[in-house]
Amino acid sequence: MAEKVIGILGGMGPLATAELFRRIVEKTPAKRDQEHPRIIIYNNPKIPDRTAFILGKGEDPRPELIDSARKLESWGADFIIMPCNTAHFFAETIQRAIRIPLVSMVEETAERIARMGLRKVGLLATDGTIKGLVYHRALLRRGIQVAVPNRKDQGLVMKAIYDGVKAGNVELGRKLLLDVARRLERRVDGIIAGCTEVSVALKPEDLKVPLIDPLDVIAERVVKLALGLEELRAR
Repeated sequence: MAEKVIGILGGMGPLATAELFRRIVEKTPAKRDQEHPRIIIYNNPKIPDRTAFILGKGEDPRPELIDSARKLESWGADFIIMPCNTAHFFAETIQRAIRIPLVSMVEETAERIARMGLRKVGLLATDGTIKGLVYHRALLRRGIQVAVPNRKDQGLVMKAIYDGVKAGNVELGRKLLLDVARRLERRVDGIIAGCTEVSVALKPEDLKVPLIDPLDVIAERVVKLALGLEELRAR
């Protein structure tokens, strides 16, 4: 299989986009520059907040998401990934607007969890991801139950994401997320870092149960796709 060009629809947020790029590089089995895949990154931080729109409080992000995806397609990307979990609420809309595949970080993560044999997982994510059932749909289709933080703890998750990691204060975000995660882990077999800012702040060794990180899942998958080691599965 021929090598493919990865398109990253980024900027949601910029730190998470940089983190995904770093992980793709680290997971590539390359011994020299020329063995790495080509990657086109469009870091568009002007995309309106996804959670605000889902909650009925903000501007529609779909025009910017679609325009960004079309730019990546026109620049030569063979497929697109998005390092933003909440943005996957709009994945079908984006896919209909382009001819190249949008590889879903959510579906790939749900598939990984199913292979792990976990029956119930906790979800650390934005209000938009939870209300939009972004992970719930993918997991429940595979017979996996989902637990979310209580209302107070979910408020702490949002503070960790927006006032912590997105604002550049990763230390604050990490502290808040650790507190919530350690309460949540008592109820589940594993926890999903269901927001890319959570992926930046938490590490697998922080918890007693497995931390499933969608950034790792999608990075590992696209390396194989880009290097021609695997083909895209039809969904």
